[in-house]
Amino acid sequence: MANITLMMIKPDAVENGHIGNILEKVASSGFLIKALKLTQLSKNDAERFYEIHKERPFFDELVAFMSRGPIVAAVLKKKNAVVDFRTLIGVTNPSEAAEGTIRKLYATSIGENAIHGSDSDENAEIEASFHFAKRERF
Repeated sequence: MANITLMMIKPDAVENGHIGNILEKVASSGFLIKALKLTQLSKNDAERFYEIHKERPFFDELVAFMSRGPIVAAVLKKKNAVVDFRTLIGVTNPSEAAEGTIRKLYATSIGENAIHGSDSDENAEIEASFHFAKRERF
């Protein structure tokens, strides 16, 4: 599947009631939702998903955060999906994020930054497959 990205609305944004507002912003920005679910990552799931960061000092904190509560995972489709979605969500630090971006609107800190978006076309497919079987993607 070309032109996709994975979105995860993180536990902080779910806990703070931002699912609907974030989904509306995503849809109004031209993304098509091709798969969607409310789920919770186990500690093992979070460790596998973020394995690329295993040697980083924030890894344990990230795993604990991402497994503490429900997330919303979605496969989004749009031409230039990865780049356009990363622009829509903004930079990791919400205080440095551009006005109107999802992180500027809904993130509370660098660590609890509301949303995840794939960083490459290759990772988008890997991440989408992590959360969704092919039969769940439309």
